[in-house]
Amino acid sequence: MQSTIVSSPHIHAPASVPWVIRQVIMATIPTALFGVYLFGWPAFNLLIISLVSAIGVEAACLYIANKPVKLFLNDGSAFLTGLLIALTLPPWTPWWIPVIGVSFALVIGKHLYGGIGQNLFNPAMLARVMLLVAFPLEMTTWITPTPLFSANAPGFLESLAITFGGATQYFDAVSSASLLGYVKTEMTLNHTVAESLVNYSYGTSLFGWTAGSLGETSGLLILAGGIYLIYQRIITWQIPVAMLVTLALLATIFSFIDPDHYTNALFHTFNGGTLLVAFFIATDPVTAPSTSQGRILFGMGIGLIEFLIRTWGSFPEGVGFAVLLMNAMTPLIDHYVRPRIYGRDRRGRPLDTQPASNKG
Repeated sequence: MQSTIVSSPHIHAPASVPWVIRQVIMATIPTALFGVYLFGWPAFNLLIISLVSAIGVEAACLYIANKPVKLFLNDGSAFLTGLLIALTLPPWTPWWIPVIGVSFALVIGKHLYGGIGQNLFNPAMLARVMLLVAFPLEMTTWITPTPLFSANAPGFLESLAITFGGATQYFDAVSSASLLGYVKTEMTLNHTVAESLVNYSYGTSLFGWTAGSLGETSGLLILAGGIYLIYQRIITWQIPVAMLVTLALLATIFSFIDPDHYTNALFHTFNGGTLLVAFFIATDPVTAPSTSQGRILFGMGIGLIEFLIRTWGSFPEGVGFAVLLMNAMTPLIDHYVRPRIYGRDRRGRPLDTQPASNKG
């Protein structure tokens, strides 16, 4: 006996939520591995603690909510959240920072709203901003690159003392400022951009040999991962392109007007969390607008707010705040920028489907 379709036809796609999340994880792995190599065993500890915490907190939340633990853990969303949080943290941060960040992201940023697909704010960025406001010292302690097995790199046992014991004596020889923070400080001392960046090479940021968060240093690897996601149609081009073009355009205009006090577009693009956010966080389909036009506005808003905070705000990096502010704007964007309904124009009026021969 044949079954009869009693509802609208269904379109089957090979993609699923676990498959999509696995692709994003795969795209971030080169950046994460490079971060571990660049900053040594303490960065490895940070990554493992963040991932294990994410799985444990997710399992606890699912159990308390009486949801199938194994089913939801297997979708990989908690693992991805833990991975993204680790990539946005200083690589030698103490163990309790990723634990608090992951717990806040999953409990407050995700499950408080009902679980996967229902959150208003991106959980990783929500945790990043909360940690920055609550623990500014730990979140702004940067490390000069100390590659694994190099002369200045701590061994595995020493890394445990750094991560779990707060062994601050190891920081003295390798502590550094991020480029954004360094330039911000130099500006307050009335130094020009040229004077501040006299020893800076853009290749440093492109290849990643600079101080910064675990996963934000290598622009080349992040770009490669982002292009892979666009190629696989996991993300669309509108948000990253709109965000980067807006940021670059504003930086170019102000740098042209006063090059002594405003850094150029390349500096803004390849330093800080700009690229990581543009491809891996702002493109989160749950917290971004649903239409192409809406995503362009969303990306432009992030680029604008990021530039304003970096240039005139108290924080040298503003991309996390920019994402959260635009997440809050997403319902408003979706309200006014709606997709065209099949059979109607963009104003919602029915299309004229009467053949021309029948008119008149």
